[in-house]
Amino acid sequence: MAAPIDPTAPNTAMITNDASVLGLLAVILALVFWTSSREKGAWAKFYTYVPALLLCYFIPALLNSLGIINGSASKLYPVARDYLLPTSLVLLCLAIDLGAILRLGPKAVIMFLTGTAGVMLGALVAFLAMGVIHPETVAGDTWRGMTTVAGSWIGGGANQAAMKEVFEVPDNLFGQFVAVDVLVANVWMAILLFMAGRAQSFDRWTRADTSAIEDMKQRIEAYQAQHARNPSLTDIMVILGVGLGATGLSHLFADPLVAWIKTLPPEWKLADYSLTSGFFWIVVFATTIGLILSFTRARTLEGAGASKIGSAMLYILVATIGMQMDLRALLERPWLFVMGLIWIAVHAGLLLAVAKLIRAPLFFMAVGSQANIGGAASAPVVASAFHPSLAPVGVLLAVLGYALGTYCAYITGLLLRAMAGG
Repeated sequence: MAAPIDPTAPNTAMITNDASVLGLLAVILALVFWTSSREKGAWAKFYTYVPALLLCYFIPALLNSLGIINGSASKLYPVARDYLLPTSLVLLCLAIDLGAILRLGPKAVIMFLTGTAGVMLGALVAFLAMGVIHPETVAGDTWRGMTTVAGSWIGGGANQAAMKEVFEVPDNLFGQFVAVDVLVANVWMAILLFMAGRAQSFDRWTRADTSAIEDMKQRIEAYQAQHARNPSLTDIMVILGVGLGATGLSHLFADPLVAWIKTLPPEWKLADYSLTSGFFWIVVFATTIGLILSFTRARTLEGAGASKIGSAMLYILVATIGMQMDLRALLERPWLFVMGLIWIAVHAGLLLAVAKLIRAPLFFMAVGSQANIGGAASAPVVASAFHPSLAPVGVLLAVLGYALGTYCAYITGLLLRAMAGG
């Protein structure tokens, strides 16, 4: 998840104007795509080893770490998350084959649940390991802060906030673990994006059956080829109208729905399912509208490049996510980040073991992991690294994570409190 914006914090970055930052991000994305399109020479060799998507994420992260821009003070990420992401989901869903998603089988859900178990187990292992490596790190109320990361890494921001209240996490400790959450989660996302460029090697290692995934890709590509046309200005305006219009409807439906849900009896604990989160409903409505439109004539907009426009919006989101990563945060409590790395390593190790055991493709492992760790804002990013048509799979799994987040994090918190002697 992204670090929350603190409006009272001074912005000491070299570039503080969001319009200028957006322009810089656009230039970076353009340069990455232009250089990655070179078929010969040094750039072709470079992108053989470094995925273009990873650079779209890493370069803004580097600029943020160097103090050239300040992602935590910028409003670009909330705008991209709330406006561009749902629009992107609608446009990417237009050409989706819902039957093909269902034919992906149960392995996607198995890997997602493995990722959830990996977060829970990783918390316990990291706590024990740091008790040996650096006992001061897990002394006192550290376990309380860990519960907020568990909530974030299984569900999302709403689940994280719930754990803060349930386990009475002090504000200063919460802030430190937000930094751990953001940095470690973004490092892991970078690794997944890097691995996505080597999916075939991984799938050979696990001896995975990728026929259902390939079938889905081929169906989308065949549809695109059959209906492809040079888009007119009318086509582009209609595509934007459909995407942004659906996003507007999603916000329109979400706001009163959330307001109504908050009036229901608190003992129903609907917040535990993230049902009081506006972002949750925006994502659900946008995805649903996109899937409904895939059964109508709106699907023909894919021939005019609907998914390409949706992907462009998604890449802008990637750049704004990258802005949230700040390596300087390591200087505050470096041992907390060591604990976070051990935690995510256990999560990754369990995923690798189960993927090998059930012969799951890298796609299922990567998306199952990111649906937990990053939620609906970044799971479609990782999914689209394999193919734009696969983005909705990431969203569907991330929504499942919202439902599990509070309960699984609460169980993890109880276990951590017992281990801490609390």
